[in-house]
Amino acid sequence: MAFRKLRLRAESPDDLDVIGAVLQDALIPVADMAYLPEESRFALVANRFCWEGESGGRPAEPAAVRRGAAAHHRVNAGMLFGKVQGVQTRGFDREDATRILSLLSIRAEAGLDATEITLICAGAASIRLRVAGIDCRLDDLGEPWPTAWRPSHGDAAHGDADHGVADHGDVETD
Repeated sequence: MAFRKLRLRAESPDDLDVIGAVLQDALIPVADMAYLPEESRFALVANRFCWEGESGGRPAEPAAVRRGAAAHHRVNAGMLFGKVQGVQTRGFDREDATRILSLLSIRAEAGLDATEITLICAGAASIRLRVAGIDCRLDDLGEPWPTAWRPSHGDAAHGDADHGVADHGDVETD
């Protein structure tokens, strides 16, 4: 796979949909998330699956996996939201540094005085950002590494995984 680092910026809900698609199935360590209220920013580092390198969307063949062939890739990516007025989390303990969230989608909803951006994760976990406007950047960090595993979404032939995410209750922070 010829790898080109992604550098994306979102300023509208449609732009955010593109970033959400790129980050689908990204793994986000809770320890790698930070709300910086004095800077009105929320940042995280995610281990994202390189969907743009997939051809045909098929998982690696079992024989190739047994031979150690890496049919897929992952890369770390930094995501930064600006204009953040508050952050709420649900379904996980933000103090659990060992917890890893699996991102399913990103949704933006405009309100009267602010926009809410929700990062929806497996296991009923979510991160809701209250923002004055959509200002998001995504940058790949470093080089990708090979993996034999491709995320699946309930495909019985490849396992109906919930990505190992358990529900740990609600925690809200502003």
